Amino acid sequence: MASPRTVTVVALSVALGLFFVFMGTIKLTPRLSKDAYTEMKRAYKSYVRALPLLKKMGINSILLRKSIGALEVACGIVMTLVPGRPKDVANFFLLLLVLAVLFFHQLVGDPLKRYAHALVFGILLTCRLLIARKPEDRSSEKKPLPPPGQAGNAGNTEEQPSLYEKAPQGKMKLS
Repeated sequence: MASPRTVTVVALSVALGLFFVFMGTIKLTPRLSKDAYTEMKRAYKSYVRALPLLKKMGINSILLRKSIGALEVACGIVMTLVPGRPKDVANFFLLLLVLAVLFFHQLVGDPLKRYAHALVFGILLTCRLLIARKPEDRSSEKKPLPPPGQAGNAGNTEEQPSLYEKAPQGKMKLS
């Protein structure tokens, strides 16, 4: 049976992957929701207006929206379908995208309700990455280290008694 950690990582990967495929598709085409697509076009126009450096670099609102949408779709597919390390790379890129989107929302002065979803999904991406990258806890399989004074006894094959075995047995007198 899979560990709870594995189940959590898989569930977060699939849910986040599908969400970003959906959101990226909305940025790329009006087929899913014409209203959402129109709203995305308007929002990205305001982002480019608020950051003149993008225009100087030759990036217009259409290129910005489509490149972010394509990256979201690609990373979402990887998060949903591809096993192993590529999920962590896709997770990292999506986290960078979310931070950029939060920056854009702050730049244009959007209210919290307009970017609350980005905050939530940024937190979920962070949690998924931390859980996935945390090393396995194998404390039950490791042999305990020898006490500090016993470090030089590599040739000694006798097992050391535990602290419980060293403790005096029986009732203690309190006087």
